[in-house]
Amino acid sequence: MTKMIFVNLPVANLAASRRFYEALGFTNNALFSDDTSACMVWSESINVMLMTHAKWGTFTTRSIPPSTSSEVMLAVSCDSRETVDAMNTAAAANGGTADINPMQDLGFMYNRNLADPDGHIWEAIWMNPTAMGAAEAN
Repeated sequence: MTKMIFVNLPVANLAASRRFYEALGFTNNALFSDDTSACMVWSESINVMLMTHAKWGTFTTRSIPPSTSSEVMLAVSCDSRETVDAMNTAAAANGGTADINPMQDLGFMYNRNLADPDGHIWEAIWMNPTAMGAAEAN
């Protein structure tokens, strides 16, 4: 069986967060979604569970950090530089914040950071497989 990761995130407005993630290219898995959570699929092995604050509270008694603090930055790979740019543009147009950190272009790697409506940080990243292969050969 393929190993999977489920990233669980507390969200203030489930419907708005679901629309945000769909705009970034995630799809909803209705089998694992209800009025308190939404399972958003990035790939066969990566899922993001969006949970209302009440639902989140059934998993932990730890407080939800304010949207101005950061505990993690979640990175997802993209197929192209254009996909990285499109995610960043979609974030800004759907209640998130684009370019919360400076864009990074190292030639072989390109990334931009965005925040969802609740301040969760995502890094959209593209790596040039040709350049990476040349670096590994050296």
